[in-house]
Amino acid sequence: MTEDVRYPTAVREMPEEDRPRERLSRLGPEALRDAELIAVLFRTGTREAGAVALAERLLRHFGDVRGLSRASVEEIQQVKGVGKVKAVEIKAALELGKRLAEHRRAAQVKVRTAEEVAELLMVRFKEYETERFLALLLSTKNEVMKICEVSRGGLSGTHAAPADVFRQAVRDGAAAVIVAHNHPSGDPEPSRTDLELTVHLKEAGALLGISLLDHVVFGDGRYVSLKERQLL
Repeated sequence: MTEDVRYPTAVREMPEEDRPRERLSRLGPEALRDAELIAVLFRTGTREAGAVALAERLLRHFGDVRGLSRASVEEIQQVKGVGKVKAVEIKAALELGKRLAEHRRAAQVKVRTAEEVAELLMVRFKEYETERFLALLLSTKNEVMKICEVSRGGLSGTHAAPADVFRQAVRDGAAAVIVAHNHPSGDPEPSRTDLELTVHLKEAGALLGISLLDHVVFGDGRYVSLKERQLL
């Protein structure tokens, strides 16, 4: 269990054994609260607030770490005391955490159904406020080799050309591909454009010898599989 520590204004005023960096070295990162971990990144605070107090202010502003991860560098800088350098460091650290989590989820994961695709990607798509188009590159055993972002767009849509979808698949020697994208509106019903794109992707994959197994459209906690709808 994490120790309950009351923080003075500045880290330098804390007993050495209670400082975030020392606690991390002594107890491991799991023992630190979110604010303490952010304070380690900050290193220093401001004249008005120490590193931990500044981190707590940041988390209060965005609600929690998840809310913070969705914020842009510019939005993070709007919090008093957080400049561009601190904002960039936070975004870099959170992105590394996301990528590590994705690698762990994808490693040796076999995907055969739309439900399994949803288990792998639903949380990721929930964090996107604009449309993203992703491709899951699969081995001959349907193991996820890589998750690639093909394109990103605005609130109304994005563009994903067959060449963009299959370029990485060819480079990595993928045997099959599953594509997925989200509708920021929250409604996962495929549009006419989605259906037309799926036809083009299937034709392109056939020419390259790479099977398009499914196209999954995500909405607000829901998804639609074009394969299950027999539209693929």
